[in-house]
Amino acid sequence: MNSRELALVSTATVFGALASAFAVRYFYFSNGNSRRQFSKLNSVPNGGVSKKCSSRSPFDPSKRKEYLSWDDYFMAIAFLSAERSKDPNRQVGACLVSQNGIILGIGYNGFPRGCSDDKLPWAKKSESGDPLETKYPYVCHAEVNAILNTNHASVAGQRLYVTMFPCNECAKIIIQSGVSEVIYFIEKSLNNSDTAYIASHKLLSMTGQKTSTPDGPNFDQVQRALDNDFIALHLPSLIAIYSGMVEPDYQFITCMLHLHEPTNGTSHLTIKDYTIYHKGFLDDSFYCCI
Repeated sequence: MNSRELALVSTATVFGALASAFAVRYFYFSNGNSRRQFSKLNSVPNGGVSKKCSSRSPFDPSKRKEYLSWDDYFMAIAFLSAERSKDPNRQVGACLVSQNGIILGIGYNGFPRGCSDDKLPWAKKSESGDPLETKYPYVCHAEVNAILNTNHASVAGQRLYVTMFPCNECAKIIIQSGVSEVIYFIEKSLNNSDTAYIASHKLLSMTGQKTSTPDGPNFDQVQRALDNDFIALHLPSLIAIYSGMVEPDYQFITCMLHLHEPTNGTSHLTIKDYTIYHKGFLDDSFYCCI
């Protein structure tokens, strides 16, 4: 190979390497989803997603501290179950757990088994006023499905995690089945003025069923996420912090939760009172994150 051919080969090699580098850079940085996922993996605090790079020493014998509590774990399963719901307006999930921490049944709101999701209506209202043209006569609620999906395990004395406070019909079944505790994530509405839910609270209170919401996270954790250009949907039981790198036309929602002062003097968030802002404008009608 003469010197001219050697020079041509060397030049081609250099240009090939440069082209490969530019191609890799282009595909990596032009893929918005990849950038968001990369940002999420490296930036999500508190163990929401495993960090790609860890500063933990391989010789450190201590356990990981950012793991989910049992309440968070079971409520997260309830939320995951809700993702199976075909309801376009509201997705609710439930998880029935034994006193020993064993999952007995899960469920979400939907039509009964064997009933087509495409042949029954999902509408909330009927233009003709016919209730049979709405979803309400047909839907089985998440709590009922979780209880019925236990495969004959005893429900008495067990705990039910549900993403939304049960309605009065579900409360009756919860009471009759013997469930001892209901851990719910959120009320149906801000003022909880719905007759069915007032009745539900009354029934569960009269029969001694314990109802509660998981403890809220420390406000500083959420504030740090917001300061780092994240959209924080860091609600008390399910930590879901999403990257702030959104598409230009994506109308995101941020939850502005009121601060409460517990007896220990530290600030925590609560789900009992909160306001949701949509693009900076108050939207009272959109009160549910699930």
